[in-house]
Amino acid sequence: MIKLYGFGQAFGVADPSPFVLKINAYMTMAGIEFEARSGFAAFKNAPKGKLPYIEDDGVIIADSFFILQHLQAKYGTLLDQHITQEQKALTNLIIKSLDENFYWCIVYSRWIREDTWPTIKNTFFSNMPFPLKHLLPFLARKGIKSSLIKHGMGRHNDEEIMSIANDTLHSLSTLLADKPYFFGDQPSTIDTAVYAFLAQVTITDLDNPLNRMAREHTNLVAFCERIRSRYYEPETAIN
Repeated sequence: MIKLYGFGQAFGVADPSPFVLKINAYMTMAGIEFEARSGFAAFKNAPKGKLPYIEDDGVIIADSFFILQHLQAKYGTLLDQHITQEQKALTNLIIKSLDENFYWCIVYSRWIREDTWPTIKNTFFSNMPFPLKHLLPFLARKGIKSSLIKHGMGRHNDEEIMSIANDTLHSLSTLLADKPYFFGDQPSTIDTAVYAFLAQVTITDLDNPLNRMAREHTNLVAFCERIRSRYYEPETAIN
């Protein structure tokens, strides 16, 4: 069975990382059986120093992009048989936008905003032994701030970052409209990826300005609740 290494359940979702949740959702919705693993050892052994990575028949694959490629090559494009080549191209571009742009809005809202940082600090570091529980949060947050600045998102002020996030949310809301899934009545890969990011800001237990802004897009909230109810309720969840 495939082993998926991530951070583990937090904030009311299967994983607080949209990249881990993307792979989790893809395998769950495609009916590919897997075992979710988490903990310090999972992160320490990550081949690229990041999560997720998977182990499939002794082969290690890291990075959600390459993991998806592997899963689709080995197990077939189970979710995309009903969509067109144009829709597949659109899927790739939307996933890239979420990975490279919207992700950093989520990171900012969690790690930089003072209203949410205490929750993040407590969730990820409170169980560590002294003095790591005091030292690592400082170092981790400092590293996140540096990464945000290098990416470019960290050079914007709060209002500008919120505007960037809302533009993505509005675009996704427009594309989804009143459909159950982005390309109609059946889910496809785009739904697994969009869910992975939107779940972090709509059906999460966190409550900050980005979450409240995201929840104003009621069709996006309903979309996430639909997937959670269908695939992640205890009686139906694969993992």
